[in-house]
Amino acid sequence: MINKLAKLKFLPNNFEIIENGDHVICSISKKKIPLENLNYWNVEKQEAYYSYVEAAIESEKK
Repeated sequence: MINKLAKLKFLPNNFEIIENGDHVICSISKKKIPLENLNYWNVEKQEAYYSYVEAAIESEKK
């Protein structure tokens, strides 16, 4: 699968693929995140983050 947006359910230590794809979009930077590089997300908000930088920006909003 090339260049297809995946739909995921984010869990505390993992994620479940709801709809197959090869990437998701960072909710902060809008950068494409290949699933094999996805390491940061928010379970409560069900949002993905490109890196620790975007995850930190989101956590500062609280």
